[in-house]
Amino acid sequence: MRQNLFSLKLTLPFCVSESGAVFTFGKSKFAEDIPSKFWFKNDKPVLISCGDEHTAIVTGNGKLYMFGSNNWGQLGLGSKNTVSKPTCVKALKPEKTKLAVCGRNHTLVYTEKGNVYAAGGNSEGQLGLGDTEERTTFHLISFFTNQHKIKQLAAGSYTSAAVTEDGQLFVWGDNSEGQIGLADEACVSVPCQVDVGKPVSSVSCGYYHSALITGDGELYTFGEPENGKLGLLPEQLKNNRVPQPVLGIMEKVNKVACGGEHTVVLTETDVYTFGLGQYGQLGHGTFIFETSVPKSVKHLRRHKICNITCGENHTATYTNLLDLKNGLMFTFGDGRHGKLGLGEENFTNQFDPTLCYNFLRFTVLLVACGGCHMLVFAAPRPKGSEEVLLEDLYESHLTATISKMSGDSLLTNTLQLTSARMRRREREKSPEQFIRMAQTLPPLGRSSLKSSLPVTSNTSPLCFSATSLPKAVPTKDRGHEKGEVSPHLAAVFS
Repeated sequence: MRQNLFSLKLTLPFCVSESGAVFTFGKSKFAEDIPSKFWFKNDKPVLISCGDEHTAIVTGNGKLYMFGSNNWGQLGLGSKNTVSKPTCVKALKPEKTKLAVCGRNHTLVYTEKGNVYAAGGNSEGQLGLGDTEERTTFHLISFFTNQHKIKQLAAGSYTSAAVTEDGQLFVWGDNSEGQIGLADEACVSVPCQVDVGKPVSSVSCGYYHSALITGDGELYTFGEPENGKLGLLPEQLKNNRVPQPVLGIMEKVNKVACGGEHTVVLTETDVYTFGLGQYGQLGHGTFIFETSVPKSVKHLRRHKICNITCGENHTATYTNLLDLKNGLMFTFGDGRHGKLGLGEENFTNQFDPTLCYNFLRFTVLLVACGGCHMLVFAAPRPKGSEEVLLEDLYESHLTATISKMSGDSLLTNTLQLTSARMRRREREKSPEQFIRMAQTLPPLGRSSLKSSLPVTSNTSPLCFSATSLPKAVPTKDRGHEKGEVSPHLAAVFS
């Protein structure tokens, strides 16, 4: 019966349930780093975080799944072995996970019981456990008790931070560049409070700098001052080791994300970037590789951007989720490993925000960027809504670069044409052809699809259904013994 169910799934056009799937790009360690996807049976992600090459996913049922690189034990699974498929952290299941964030080589978790746990690298005390010994399982940070109700966690290279519901900010880890805002401290291995004189609503930790937003929407930055990534005036840089207000943004700030050498800020009406942009991560085109002054990303002004996220040298934004015509994703910056999600063979740096063309058939719900990879949680749009979306794009004179993900080479252009000109062009190429280019990520293979085999795991029961096979090779000849999984299979996790 199960085999028949798997076979039935293969007849569906995209093998993605209505609740959505998680798509992987870059060096995620999943599916041999080939763009792929997986989803959870009777559950779905509510939070995704990426470290340098590891990932944490929190589901609606409160389960924590980890996978990726594990050289310091940052997956919290009791070993240092790389894990190539999402694996539930069973030790935390009884408490139900609410928050999880990945630093460069460590992970922080907050549970419904009010406990904060840490695992992974600890060379600078970033686990908050009072020492500098790494941990391969999640250990309780005893400093946080039920009196500290956590609103947000953040993690950077060797830094950690927590914001409480009442607006207190606690930081710990490496402070060699002032990146946790504790003035002259070199590093601290237990949480310490940073007070800016008003409640803090959120914090972001980059590689060697950090940023916070106050309850009234004011932005502060601190840490390494090079390349303009703090967005501060020259006279403010002498105090870079403590939080300083960014005076170049006059609007109320809603969100901030810190990358390796750049900072991205979201206000009610605009997206600002500053810092180093040699890979295009600032989104200001090929003539601005660095700016210390917060600069509006002009290609995003026409869109209701609702969220921002940074990797080391790349950036992703996506639009308002309340409108079915939105949920669009734009990426820009370092294209190595294909982590921008612009096609399996496209490793090109993007200097302008680029619409991820293949996701036009999906509504993007969550995005997380890491050092070398990106994860996207997206759900299929209602049938027929992509045509409405395309009309909406035409009418709004889309100015962000569109990247076409099919054919022999990357085709980029801008939709700055009038609606009449676009429709005239479309008469020469039917809407069906236009939609077909945006079908699915990863694209369906052209070979015949094989039924999958049930797979067992020591960590959680898994089943896999094939969505794309590179060649029409019989399963028995692919070298997969029972319990092994083809890297080109989309997984269903229960």
